[in-house]
Amino acid sequence: MRLHGNARTCLHSRLLIVERVLEPDAAYAYWLAENQLAVLIHSGSRGLGHQVCTEFVRRMDAALGRHGITLPDRQLSCAPVGSSEGGSYLGAMAAAANFAWANRQAIAYRIRESIRRVLGPEVAEGTRQVYDVAHNVAKLERHGGRELCVHRKGATRAFAPGVADVPDAYREVGQPVFIPGSMGTSSFVLAGRAGAMERSFGTVFHGAGRALSRTAARKRIAGADLRRELEDAGIVVRSASNKGLAEEAPFAYKDVERVVSVVERAGLAAPVVQLRPLGVVKG
Repeated sequence: MRLHGNARTCLHSRLLIVERVLEPDAAYAYWLAENQLAVLIHSGSRGLGHQVCTEFVRRMDAALGRHGITLPDRQLSCAPVGSSEGGSYLGAMAAAANFAWANRQAIAYRIRESIRRVLGPEVAEGTRQVYDVAHNVAKLERHGGRELCVHRKGATRAFAPGVADVPDAYREVGQPVFIPGSMGTSSFVLAGRAGAMERSFGTVFHGAGRALSRTAARKRIAGADLRRELEDAGIVVRSASNKGLAEEAPFAYKDVERVVSVVERAGLAAPVVQLRPLGVVKG
């Protein structure tokens, strides 16, 4: 089981199957094996997380002159960690992250209950969480001998083997890294590598990334047509609305296999398993 994301009032979850094991030792440490079913739970940032961001961009923007900060883009608004704006933001961000973690745990509980009803208690009790990670959160970390506030936006930690902040169970193989594709394409679990510690403050981007905006995607395809295409490909679809489904059309995202290849060649993370989607829930 895998979980990730930030505060939101809706969800996007997928049922996947492990199609290929690419790094056996790390896969074993993560409790992942070929032909195993996995659940991806994503709660994003269109609700509470978006509200926190909007309010503090406005507040920090008004304080830039007082802090002597000049920026090329208002969206990069910031404030010193020790300032009233910086401290208030970290508190609001922590509240949003706590909401998100609680939200994902509640969803995971419901999934285990569903597994219990359909497959029995033994299978439900054997369901394991690989990792739960926020991909829009600031953390105090040590890099290059200094304590830094690292704010990862649309990105996630990718700490290498041996790094003290990696959980004990994963320390020998490196931190799990999730790079999901679209609803109709593969997703990957990777392991952090030394290159990330040297080049990107222990960070890898999260997800294949959009090639088209949500509005552009809706103009390209109707949700009902996309539903039929996915179901014809053997992917079961459940969505609250066809409009929301169209926003996540596979063609609206970059080629995840090429994205993962770039990460691997850069030495930031190593692919561990490749997963294929079997079902999608878009809330």
